Amino acid sequence: MKPPLPAGATPVALTTYDGTQIQALRYDADAPRGHIVVAGATGVPQLFYRAFAEHAVSRGFSTLTLDYRGIGLSRPASLRGFRMNYLDWAHQDLAAAVDAMADERLPLYMVGHSFGGHAFGLLPNVERVARFYTFATGAGWHGWMPSSEQWRVRLLWHVVAPLMTAWSGFLSWSRLGMGEDLPYGVYRDWKRWCSFPRYFFDDPAIAERVRRRFDRVRTPIVAANAIDDRWAPPASRDAFMAGYRNAALQSVDLVPRSLGLESIGHMGYFRRNAQPLWDDVLAWFAAPAGRCAA
Repeated sequence: MKPPLPAGATPVALTTYDGTQIQALRYDADAPRGHIVVAGATGVPQLFYRAFAEHAVSRGFSTLTLDYRGIGLSRPASLRGFRMNYLDWAHQDLAAAVDAMADERLPLYMVGHSFGGHAFGLLPNVERVARFYTFATGAGWHGWMPSSEQWRVRLLWHVVAPLMTAWSGFLSWSRLGMGEDLPYGVYRDWKRWCSFPRYFFDDPAIAERVRRRFDRVRTPIVAANAIDDRWAPPASRDAFMAGYRNAALQSVDLVPRSLGLESIGHMGYFRRNAQPLWDDVLAWFAAPAGRCAA
């Protein structure tokens, strides 16, 4: 059963370059001063970003969220046998969202969460985005994580996930309480890249192609990670974000207590009590060119 849609959101069907339809929600400001696309995390449905989108609208930014193919409102009747590559979410789905929100009269911005920071550098239309702010983006390698988290992640990749996918044909992420179920192609690619210290930049099968895409990015970027984010601590962020070597990149370490928060972790950036973080993002988007320090 699909969840009810927010009252202030308009459903939008996006058609990707390869002809796939994905489902998005558009939140419109009355007199917008800019547009935002939210590039969500792996296995996180777009409704999780509703509070941020509504807050952005209240500050004058029309906002689009989306469910990548295979999850949330874009999930097929069955994931068994559903074929896709993980990077389709970037090359196809997120690219379609950028095209849908691009407007010559107003600037377009993007907010990323975890995978969203990976996807941005792969966009074929990245030049349409004026500024990019991402939370919780890291390299995914267990070696960057606290020691207490490392054994859990290795158990997941080498025991639990293989058994689950062999049984169902997809990763039953929801059974672990970790988000939406994931198509097999997402599981396959994600597991492989998380075995490398610098994620897909270290994968010899695609590293050169990925680097060429990332080298095209000249967009100003802020990458903010909480020091209590066990999946993407600042060291993991730095390992991955070094791939944006031609962009003006600012890295921000978030200390929860200094922000009046008990914790942030990997998901707290978009919970309702994180509004001070959102205000920083929107203020950076609104700052004049040349004055965009985070």
